[in-house]
Amino acid sequence: MAKLKSAFFCQHCGYESAKWLGKCPACNEWNTFVEELITKDKSEFQKQSWKETPAHGTMKTISILDVKSSEEKRIYSSDQELNRVLGGGIVPGSIVLVAGEPGIGKSTLFLQLGLQLEGIRTLYISGEESEQQIKMRADRIQLVNDDFYLLTETSTNIIFQEIKKLKPDLVIIDSIQTLQTPHVESGPGSISQIRETAAELQRFAKETQTPVFLIGHITKDGSIAGPKILEHMVDTVLQFEGDRHYAYRILRTMKNRFGSTSELGIYEMRENGMRPVTNPSEILITQKEDQLSGIAIAATMEGMRPMLIEVQALVTQSVYGTPQRTVTGFDLRRLQLLLAVLEKRGGFHFGMKDVFLNIAGGLKVEDPSIDLAVLCALLSSYEDTPLHPKICFAGEVGLSGEIRAVNRIEQRISEAEKLGFDKMIISKYNQSNPKEGKQKAPKFNIEVVPMGKVEELYQYLF
Repeated sequence: MAKLKSAFFCQHCGYESAKWLGKCPACNEWNTFVEELITKDKSEFQKQSWKETPAHGTMKTISILDVKSSEEKRIYSSDQELNRVLGGGIVPGSIVLVAGEPGIGKSTLFLQLGLQLEGIRTLYISGEESEQQIKMRADRIQLVNDDFYLLTETSTNIIFQEIKKLKPDLVIIDSIQTLQTPHVESGPGSISQIRETAAELQRFAKETQTPVFLIGHITKDGSIAGPKILEHMVDTVLQFEGDRHYAYRILRTMKNRFGSTSELGIYEMRENGMRPVTNPSEILITQKEDQLSGIAIAATMEGMRPMLIEVQALVTQSVYGTPQRTVTGFDLRRLQLLLAVLEKRGGFHFGMKDVFLNIAGGLKVEDPSIDLAVLCALLSSYEDTPLHPKICFAGEVGLSGEIRAVNRIEQRISEAEKLGFDKMIISKYNQSNPKEGKQKAPKFNIEVVPMGKVEELYQYLF
């Protein structure tokens, strides 16, 4: 008979306590402790675990000089955006957590991944949908794969029995919050259930070298549901985000033990599934027949990836007592800072103007290098003069009105050249040789114009 033990867990961070506490000593949140029952029976645990005999006794200490370094053999999918985000493909034995809002397309993306992998035996475990629902989605995606298997189950005991029979090369769990283990008495989705089921899947992944994808829910404040330890246990954490009113989705790396954490993949949601967007710049810049004021093109970096985005500004006379400042996809405080620079350094009276700013395509941008494009869009709308359609900007604006250098400038220039831009305005501090002036940058067939002050930029453009 298993012994039942009661413990209190913080629903916010997973801290365990023998008694109820008003304030969690780990995360300092109030009234987050919930009592849960835990089953403690080692013999039952070993009997029901995915592996019959534990691997204790085989470990031994080893010198780091005796460890042979080798490149991980990766599984490459036909989805180049996912390969990029994971650092070059799926690493055997890795455990990847993917989180996102409901309806954003997590299940569709990974059902598509499993169906696209040729010659890889994939097991898709769903605790949320029936086989018929998954088959309907697979028919919509219009992909067929003989090596793709379904299992609709929430008990880890039954899941590991099926895994032993099938011996899959890849396991996808949708979602980790629906699984439950017989070793913990609390319901699915609780702190202790998520922690215990994730630990069992982690042991399975590491000992069999089978990659496991865990699809996870997020809470209303945007963090991943469950204990914070879940993010520490896994090898990679991916955030799937996007505005449900737009077709574009961003898969962003939050943690990666096998690659860079500054990568992202872009997808377009379509009727037949997720389409990887290999060149997002062409989509994010709208095609216009007429030249319009208040529009500037910024060369930004999303992680390691250069992108050209369209910044739209509208400056109008304020009809109410207090001028409005409205932004979409940009930091409101950053806009107020740039307006103050224009007031002080340029003598422009934005104090009695309504200012509206929008980043086209539903993107949210935090890169300070778009300051220059925002500033030029504001000036263009203020003067009601369109900017040249084949000019783009990359630079950060300081409080004294100077244009500061930004990183990875060559990648930004290369992206602008690839999309057919004739001219790019950058900070003069980005040049390796400031004496070159307005000469063409080496290796690029695009005119690079260095600028040092906002006043110079205004005189050059208007």
